[in-house]
Amino acid sequence: MRSDSRSARVQVVVAEQASRRGARVGVIDVCTAAVAALPIGGAGLSAMSRTAASHPLCSTDDISAQLEELQLTLGEGPCVDAFAQGSAVLTPDLLTGALQDRWTVFADAALEAGARAVFAFPLQMGAISPGVLDLCSDVPTVLDTEQLADALAFADLATLLLLDARIDEAGAPIGGPLPDRGYEDLGAYRAEIDQATGILTVQLGVGIDEAFVRLRAHAYMQGRRLADVAADVVDHRLRFSPDTEPERTDEET
Repeated sequence: MRSDSRSARVQVVVAEQASRRGARVGVIDVCTAAVAALPIGGAGLSAMSRTAASHPLCSTDDISAQLEELQLTLGEGPCVDAFAQGSAVLTPDLLTGALQDRWTVFADAALEAGARAVFAFPLQMGAISPGVLDLCSDVPTVLDTEQLADALAFADLATLLLLDARIDEAGAPIGGPLPDRGYEDLGAYRAEIDQATGILTVQLGVGIDEAFVRLRAHAYMQGRRLADVAADVVDHRLRFSPDTEPERTDEET
């Protein structure tokens, strides 16, 4: 289980990266911090969707950038599999024969780009998966149990940052170590947004992806935090309809 202390430590090192940039904490800081903390040479992150075009968001180096582009262009690789399966795909050595057969085009292209090991971690919040975090190395690499746990913690924080980044893209400079909302309780934050999305699937008669798009779009239009809109839905202060704009209910205080 991912401990609170591990999450807190990851938040601190990611915030330190943002402080060096003089900007709001973002997914690029997760990638940079992961490279500093783990035995890898690069990291990249792609926004992915089953209903819309996927695209690379950031990378720490040329090899990582090429890997993100290759996987999304070819439609194969650890990143694609991790997103489809909803679980981490660990590739300590791309020269493994089975991987050559599994990713007939990507494996050779990735090796040519300079990668030897690739680790892909899906960004997940319940049924919502907004992207994948990729870690890579130019030599065969194995992540031990603690390093894997750290990588998962980086992916957790990247999930929250990516979801909020889709609403707040101002990238304003920060004065503190973390965004002003903080992440005191990552589990509660994740659970409430996931619960609200589930409620909207019933209210709107749509799938999880479309329900989340509607939730996010309303938060954006109202200039509100995603978590605050989710709380209103869960507490029945806000109800969505397939044919009309979301309405505040009489329970609003």
